[in-house]
Amino acid sequence: MVKIVEDVFSKGFLEVHENDTLSSCLSLFKEETPPVLAVMDDEGSYRGVISRKWITRSSLDASKTKVKSLMRSAPAVTLQDPLSKVAKLMIESEIRQLPVYSGEKLLGFVTDEDVIHGAVMENWGNTTVEEIMTKKPCIIEEDESIGAVLSLLRGEGISHVPIVKDGKLVGIVSIYDIIENIFQPRQVQRFGERVGEKVPVLSIPAKGIMVKPVVTVLPETKLRDAEEQMHKFNVSSLVIVSKGRPVGIITKRDFLEPLAQMEQPVQRLAVQFSVKDVGIDEVQRGAIMDDFESFTHRYGGTLEAGTLFVYMKTHGTNFKGDQLIHCRLQFRTKKGAFFSSGEGYGAEQTFRVALDRLEGQIVKSTELADDREFLEGYLSRRFPSI
Repeated sequence: MVKIVEDVFSKGFLEVHENDTLSSCLSLFKEETPPVLAVMDDEGSYRGVISRKWITRSSLDASKTKVKSLMRSAPAVTLQDPLSKVAKLMIESEIRQLPVYSGEKLLGFVTDEDVIHGAVMENWGNTTVEEIMTKKPCIIEEDESIGAVLSLLRGEGISHVPIVKDGKLVGIVSIYDIIENIFQPRQVQRFGERVGEKVPVLSIPAKGIMVKPVVTVLPETKLRDAEEQMHKFNVSSLVIVSKGRPVGIITKRDFLEPLAQMEQPVQRLAVQFSVKDVGIDEVQRGAIMDDFESFTHRYGGTLEAGTLFVYMKTHGTNFKGDQLIHCRLQFRTKKGAFFSSGEGYGAEQTFRVALDRLEGQIVKSTELADDREFLEGYLSRRFPSI
């Protein structure tokens, strides 16, 4: 990776005041279509960023809510930072538009699309989609309800799901499609109430709101060509098909993760956390890292090197004072990519559930099916009495 921020970022930016309403942001997004808006304070100093997606996904009254309630503080980058570092920061912060500074001067923003496009223009762009895609994606039949789709999206921590008919791809539904077609038309007037709490419309079939035709590519498609298709059709995901059936899916995050791994040569198994609204104290953090270190000892020799990407966020209702936590794991190694997720009450417990499921995925992988020593070690740990 040789490109740096200076080669790809967008100079200039549009700004809003932190006390403006979200409606004013939506007007700017509609008129100018910027990737992000810079939020400024009374002194004209930069405070953070706000995106159209955050406003769209919120349940707040845009005409009354101030910008500062949804803005986020994004990590800053410099003109000389490599794209691998930017990708890593985007994953850690879960913000895909980062401010670019020269000294103390804000010059503009670099987006995930800037980073991906710059990266695929190099030799990495000759990599095939099959090497970074999420294999065996979650799918749902066209006659299943929107409620079932939403439950799948939430349960798996994903943003897109291919829709099939008798196994053949016929459409795709994203969380944005559900918000735009189901929740927004039914927005309630009471400030702060969650949109769509009364949702009999969630019983309509997925085919009622699915997007079709779907933009697809083949497993052997080069990343450079896949990125070109995403840009051409202005989509954030592509479905990978073989004989008309979905065999994978690739999103912008799937591009960013291997780029983030390039930030530093991976000599062993490493972990990268992205945590949203989850409080983790030192005791919990220590326990989680102990679990990961144990995991590293078990699989370091077999998988050689890789990065475990941990995405953890809260959702759902409180239970005995604890918030329901969703944890999604993506483990990218030299011998393949593995995925799992788990839910629970408490960061440590939830991470352990997801990690246990990930271990099961590794064991069932074709890459390790013939590794007798590995399988014997796994069985002895899971069934010590045997």
